[in-house]
Amino acid sequence: MHIIPFFYQFESIPPMTKTTIHSFTVGPFMENTWLLEKEGVALLVDPGFTTDSEYERFEKALASGGSQLLAIILTHAHVDHVLGLEAVLRHHSVPVYLNPSDSYLWDHFSQQAALFGFRRSAFSITPLPLVEGDSPNALHPFEFQVLYTPGHAPDHIALYQKQEGFVISGDLLFESSVGRTDLYKGDAALLERSIREKLYRLPDSVRVLPGHGPETTIGREKRENAFVRAE
Repeated sequence: MHIIPFFYQFESIPPMTKTTIHSFTVGPFMENTWLLEKEGVALLVDPGFTTDSEYERFEKALASGGSQLLAIILTHAHVDHVLGLEAVLRHHSVPVYLNPSDSYLWDHFSQQAALFGFRRSAFSITPLPLVEGDSPNALHPFEFQVLYTPGHAPDHIALYQKQEGFVISGDLLFESSVGRTDLYKGDAALLERSIREKLYRLPDSVRVLPGHGPETTIGREKRENAFVRAE
């Protein structure tokens, strides 16, 4: 008896394209602006550029990657996270996303800016809403889970990328620190709850890309953060 060999032919599945992540520490507040690139398109998170040279670094990185800007996402509308928005929108006609829970900070941007010596006009656009659990198809190929994380600001969100293991935490959680709560609708108890119930439930290996300071991980902050340690 002859055994005739046969072979299963499996369809080749291309590997997942990973996100290229650029960070720019900008402005007098040393704010982290994040540029994410994937499959020829890009997302800009929290544009805090205050000078032409800071803005040009972003444009140079975008051109170097050959990506087209798809959208801008704001983790919240504190002045240091939106100071560069006007400059970006002068050159790129793209939508802006922001959590709609409380529009006070967005509506009073020019007053915020004036408090810190910046002359800025109010924005003439209305941001598109990003709410808890959203992962808008319009942002494809970027796939984020939106986490609503108030406490530092009433419109605050974090962006969790499960497949690639990182979260953009805005000003909620930093390396060895947390966001301040002495500004409009800041709430220390609420901020702690947001960290415990939203971020500390993520895997320990998840990279934390914060709004200020160096990158950290969920596990490190659960063990070592002096303000909010895991229970």
